[in-house]
Amino acid sequence: MKFIEITYRYAGDDLSPRERPVDAEASRRRMDDGSRTFADLFASLESETGTAQRVIPVSRRDLGLLPAGAAAPEQRPYAAVLGCSDARVPIELIFNEGPNDLFVVRVAGNTLGDDVRGSINYALEHLGDNLKLVVVLGHSECGAVSAAVDVFLNPRGYLSLASKHSIRTLVDRLQVVVHASAKRMEAEFGAGVTRYPGYREALIECSVVLNAALTAHTLQTEIATGAGAEVSTAYGVYLLTEHSIWAPRCGSDELVGLATPPADTQAFIEFSNALVRSQRIGRILGSPAAASAATAAGAADAG
Repeated sequence: MKFIEITYRYAGDDLSPRERPVDAEASRRRMDDGSRTFADLFASLESETGTAQRVIPVSRRDLGLLPAGAAAPEQRPYAAVLGCSDARVPIELIFNEGPNDLFVVRVAGNTLGDDVRGSINYALEHLGDNLKLVVVLGHSECGAVSAAVDVFLNPRGYLSLASKHSIRTLVDRLQVVVHASAKRMEAEFGAGVTRYPGYREALIECSVVLNAALTAHTLQTEIATGAGAEVSTAYGVYLLTEHSIWAPRCGSDELVGLATPPADTQAFIEFSNALVRSQRIGRILGSPAAASAATAAGAADAG
């Protein structure tokens, strides 16, 4: 069995161990490289032996190791991340980052309420030119999305939320992506898709991805008309068992790493088609016909 060792290392100087990315694309490349490094740690975990090690360098200033009387370190994240509150998603670790690298906002289902908008706007308006990218990170088997899917599949269950305003509000925000995902799956695989053995799980997965992409699109639209016009957005889904970032996108067979959200209605239609036709969704559905259709669609898209 292989052992995993992750170390945050301070080398004893005041210098920043890594330069900040110069723009949004460089920021996304750094986060993609970091997520691949994290996923690679767990490759061949059972079949190999020895120790897989990762060292994350951190600076004295970012750790707050300053002389007595010195001012507190300034915030200087290069990216903001809107993630889910789920404790199984260690955002800084996933992207190979240390303290003061990421401005992280976490809320169940990574939904875009006023409090989340306020936090993101604060980052855009107060953290200077360092901030280049806003990432919306969903994750597989999301509990909040699962609750919204269960209400969709059994509307009577909504009555159990009657006295739980905060949870009901969260579920309500997610209903639009659940309904859209269900409609798209039915259009692709027929009305009988609801009888596939993995329908519920596939609907959850599609809704998680669509929610992340739609939230990133909404933020990009708001950013373009306000502070931080040079900041871009991206979306992705952290797969709990694979430890990698999954982001289906139209017109490309590249599925690993963060992606730019669709820009308009037509792009969202094409994106939704690519999502439900993906091999991952076909496998989760558990139907040979769905898996074959997804494989064929994926090959066509790649070609």
